[in-house]
Parts: sequence; structure tokens; C-alpha cells
Amino acid sequence: MRAVLQRVTRATCTVEGTITGQTGPGLLILLGVAPTDTPEVACALAGKTAKLRIFNDEAGKMNRSVLDIGGGVLSISQFTLYADTRSGNRPSFIAAAPPDRARELYGAFNEALRAQGLEVSEGVFGAHMVLDLTNDGPVTITLDVP
Repeated sequence: MRAVLQRVTRATCTVEGTITGQTGPGLLILLGVAPTDTPEVACALAGKTAKLRIFNDEAGKMNRSVLDIGGGVLSISQFTLYADTRSGNRPSFIAAAPPDRARELYGAFNEALRAQGLEVSEGVFGAHMVLDLTNDGPVTITLDVP
């Protein structure tokens, strides 16, 4: 499972002109699921995400988590995180989980974040989404959990 975490001051997800998810200060998470991922992997990644200290404290040091700041999460499923571009000019996505499995584990990841005490807003799985965000920092972190 792979996540790209972006520290944001705000983020919204729009599908067909309708806002389907949003957050204020917190994280925009792009989540990719591999075929070998499990609910346990989703839970472990959610725990790491919730506790990762990438927000500034009073001294300006990255020493606070999204939980510590009372921030929110906008979670977006993104199979393209498993793109293979080693050959040719067209990416292959065979390293991404099949849609049914990815949907299940995307849901498990979001529920595990909620169990940590986070407010989680979601995109629409499989839809064409337009994301609008303001990066804070910018701070962008990639997490991989085998």
C-alpha cells in the first residue's frame, strides 16, 4: 500500500461539478493499493499516517501530527500510484490491485483513520475527480507499507 501525504491548509474533491469531499487544515492523502495488500496493512498505514509528525510546533519544527493539530483528512483512491513507466511511453497499471479489492482496502484504510479519531472526507472511488488544494510548506511525504 502506498500513500502520498500532502500537508494542506485546505483541499476539496469535486466530481461532475459537485464537491464530494473537503478538509480544512490537515492532510490530502492519495492512496494506492497493491494486489498483496491486506486489511492489516491498511490499518498499519493508517496508524503511521495519523501519528506522523509533519506539522509545525510553536518553535517551527515538524513535531506535531494531524491528530495533534486537530486536522482533517481528504482521502483519495489513486491506482496511478502503482504506474510502471520503465518500458515505453504509456504507463502500465498491472501492479495496482483490481478495483473490487482496492475499493475494499481503501474503505478499510479510511475506517482505520476514523478509528484513530480523525475526521475523514473521501473522494468517489473510480470517478474522475478534480482536486483543488493549497499545499502548506509545501510538505509532501510518500509512505509505503509492504
